Amino acid sequence: MLSTNNIIRNSLAVFLAAIVTPASAADGFFNSVSLEAGAGSEVHMVRLAGQSQWEKQWFKSNGSHLSGYWDLSVAYWRGTAYRNVKGDHQDIADIGFTPVFRYQADSKQGWYAEGGIGLHLLSKRYDNDDNRLSTHFQFGDHLGAGYVAGKWDIGLKLQHFSNGGYKKPNSGANFFVLKAARSF
Repeated sequence: MLSTNNIIRNSLAVFLAAIVTPASAADGFFNSVSLEAGAGSEVHMVRLAGQSQWEKQWFKSNGSHLSGYWDLSVAYWRGTAYRNVKGDHQDIADIGFTPVFRYQADSKQGWYAEGGIGLHLLSKRYDNDDNRLSTHFQFGDHLGAGYVAGKWDIGLKLQHFSNGGYKKPNSGANFFVLKAARSF
């Protein structure tokens, strides 16, 4: 039987192979990749993600529309107050899949606003700085804004992780995240 850590390691290997394989870009599996860094209360996160843009556009008006993308990610969390003890560390791997809605210009350049709610699998139950998540499965939702110039997308977002209250404790984990993405 595979452990959660093995599942995450194997998923990371497949994900990285898809990103670095030139055929994956040519086939349109990912339209862009991003590197993200985030911080919360006594916790830091780094995330690598691939995005697949949707072709569908809704609410077209005045040169803008609502569209979005699929986001597949792997992340590493480093808590620095494990079990509420400052200086004790907790390391967590996270795999996520999120549909993201984005309001943007028809040219897909300039300012945008976005939001998404996705599914995440954590390698360990989060227990850091008096915040605890009682399950490995979490919902990850975010609201963000950013700017696209050419092939580069720079954004900021607020991200919240929670199991939706289906098991206690569920105090949640929040991150402020900086994202840099490059399309191909």
